[in-house]
Amino acid sequence: MQIITRQVEDKALTVTIEYPEYTDAVKGLVKRIESLDVSFNAISKDGQIRISISDVYYLENVERKVFLYTKEDVFRLNASMSEIDLITEDSDLVRISRTCIMNTSHLSGIRQLKNSHLEATLDNGEKLIVSRKYLHDIKRRF
Repeated sequence: MQIITRQVEDKALTVTIEYPEYTDAVKGLVKRIESLDVSFNAISKDGQIRISISDVYYLENVERKVFLYTKEDVFRLNASMSEIDLITEDSDLVRISRTCIMNTSHLSGIRQLKNSHLEATLDNGEKLIVSRKYLHDIKRRF
């Protein structure tokens, strides 16, 4: 595989994939690249704001309301956790409990807790609990 990058002024980010045969590996790469372009329409105190998936640290469902957490801010989403799961299927977002989805690209460490739970620490210092039911999903990512 050969990777070529170049800066082009006044042009949107463009990714070109050349391949001899369209295999599952190519299909997976395309899905992965497409998932990087996902963003959310979130609600802040100033109105609506668009937040890129790369800026999301985690999402949490609290009393039937979904909140999106970035490095320093919290926003409200008008979506269900299952809708978010569908949108972010091939991204770095992974379900870690019934009420929480974490962005593994912001994960700085994991440690074992009692009762087969894990504590995930994000690079902003936030700590999240990975429940036993979702251990398989998080292990599969790594």
